[in-house]
This record gives sequence, C-alpha cells and structure tokens, in this order.
Amino acid sequence: MPTEDRVADWAASGAAALTGHQEGPALIPPGRAASRARQLAEYLGLDIDGPALLAERAAFTGGRRNGPVSVGGSCRLLPTADGWAAVSCARPGDPALLGALVGADVGADPWPGVRAWLAVHSGAELAERAALLGLAAAPAPFPLVASDEGWAIGHTSSDATGVAGLLVVDFSALWAGPLCAHLLGLAGARVIKVETPDRPDGARRGNAEFYRLLHAGHRSVVADPAEPEGRRLLHALVAAADIVIEASRPRALANWGLHPQNTDATWVSITAAGRASNRIGFGDDVAAGAGLVAVDRAAPVFVGDAIADPLAGLTAAARAVAAAPGTLVEVSMHDVVAATLTGEPTEVADPGSVIAPRARVPIGDAPVAGADTAALRRELGC
Repeated sequence: MPTEDRVADWAASGAAALTGHQEGPALIPPGRAASRARQLAEYLGLDIDGPALLAERAAFTGGRRNGPVSVGGSCRLLPTADGWAAVSCARPGDPALLGALVGADVGADPWPGVRAWLAVHSGAELAERAALLGLAAAPAPFPLVASDEGWAIGHTSSDATGVAGLLVVDFSALWAGPLCAHLLGLAGARVIKVETPDRPDGARRGNAEFYRLLHAGHRSVVADPAEPEGRRLLHALVAAADIVIEASRPRALANWGLHPQNTDATWVSITAAGRASNRIGFGDDVAAGAGLVAVDRAAPVFVGDAIADPLAGLTAAARAVAAAPGTLVEVSMHDVVAATLTGEPTEVADPGSVIAPRARVPIGDAPVAGADTAALRRELGC
C-alpha cells in the first residue's frame, strides 16, 4: 500500500488525534493498522467506516492523547532495566497485584513503586511475574522489526449477509468480542449476550452510550454455571449456536464444560496472546507489547485508545464470516497488532488532515442484564 494511503487512513481514523502528548502535535503512528481496519470493513461488506472504529470509544468518552499514559488512564508506558514496558491497572484488584509484583505495599497510587521496581528489573522478569499474577503487563519492544504474519483471513472478499439469521452466543466482555458480535449483528445475525452473576461485563460500568451502541438489539442472559440450571442453560445456548464468541482464557469456559470441539458452531476465541498463553491483556498493553507505539521525545507513546481491541474485533468478525461451521477461529490480539507493523517511522501529522474521533449513533437500546433469561429458558426447553 502506498505510504500516502497509510498516512491518510491514520489521519482520518481519529487514532492519530489520540497519539502523542497533550501539548504536542498529533502523530501518524508506524504500521498499517488503520488501513487494515479499512480493508477488514470492506471485506465484511458493511456500511461502516473501518478506520473510524479504532477511535470510536474516545468519541463517546471524550478521551484525549496523553503520551505515555493511555487515553483511558489505566495503562502506562514505563522504562525497565533493559527497555520499556506497558503496565495496566484497570481492575479493582490490580493495585494489590501490583503490590505483589513489586513485593511492597503500593498504597492508593501504585505507580511510583512500579516505576522504581521496573527500573531495576528486565522486561522478561516483568512478563514472567505478570503471567503468574494475572496482571495485564508486557515488555514494549522499542524499536521493533515486525513480520506480516497472523492476519490473513483466507479469502479476498466476503458477503457478511451470509450470517443473516444465524445465532451468535457471545460470552465476551469489554470491547473486542462485543465489537465482533455487534458487526455480525449488523450483518443480520441474532446475538445473545451471556454474563454470569459474579462476572458482569465490566463495560456496563463505562460509557453508557458506547455500551448501547455495541449491544443494541441483542438479547441478554445471566446464568450461574455453579448451579445446575445455569449450566444447563449455558450448554443449551452453545448447542443452539451457529457462532460462539469467547474473549477470555480458554480454561474459563472449559471449567463450565464448554469446549469448541464439542459443538458444530464456529467458535471464535479472542485472547491476548493465543490460546496456549496464560497472558492477561487489555487493548493498550497488548498493542504496546506487540510493538505498536509511536515515538515522541525519543520515548514511546500510546497509539490511539486501546487499539488492539477494535482491531481484533474487526478481524474476529471477518474470520467468523469466512470460517466453515465447526471451525475454531483463533484471534490473538498480539498477533493481529504485530501483523500491521511494516517498518515505517512515526511522523508528525499535518494538522489540517487529522480528524477527531467520531461516533456512530446508537440505534435501539441495550438489554438490561438478564432481561431475556426466562424467555430463553422456555425457548430452549430448560
């Protein structure tokens, strides 16, 4: 792809406006993620602006670029003894886990202690401890030479209307998986969102309009896999599904007796770094860990807003459309991001070309959690 197309796609996506320091210029990041998003949207054949999806959440939240602090504020790029790392503190229990990482009480503000620990420890040490603790953190290669592996869909064009009428059972949360389900819903699929009583979708606590955008028109089930009735309902949903979406470590559903090999559905598995990996990851730390960072003042800064999430969601939807029934579709967020990196340097954006993040208008309402549980029990004979 010509360089000017890559630059234009970044500038028009809204992600460039979210890249760089607040008081500095917007930056054109390395690689082709915005162009890849455009290609994926064209592949799906839906009337959507693929590059704009990469920054859409920030249009709802009002997020701004903030250099080495993520747009959402929960992830930071920090120097290690041998490079850089991205560390997230997004969940209520993360400060305690960061205290365990550094071996000290970090108090209400974990960042000074984390910064001091990283300064004398390597990225490899961080990765090993993060995996053991279940922390979303990773070394951030800087600079990076990336390969173009892991993104191919298998076809050059598609008609997403082929999923019209199919049943999608969505076990995912936050952004990547729900975006995949949302795109399949736009193509005419019927979507059922599944949550458990003790693990509701954390995005419900975020921007209500963005949540509504991704879940409008879907049905909602809340079922407790610890209870026989709840487990029967979950198994019945998977048995009825044409497409299943999960976005957690595989053992989560396996603990409930749900396995991709036990269904004829297309099973879409979105993970931070592959089903064989024990890594936890969110959109910002995964993108930086894959090497997608921009460079400003000789240091890395975040690209866009949790950009691994929408890029993985788009990829998952395209692969789901292309897959044969019964296929396990593996989407590693790390690999999807890494495959967009093609060696270009960071560039200062032309201010006149940079478009701010923009949002689509939600159509319809998102269901209240569990609103359709009773009805679906009846429909499925549970």
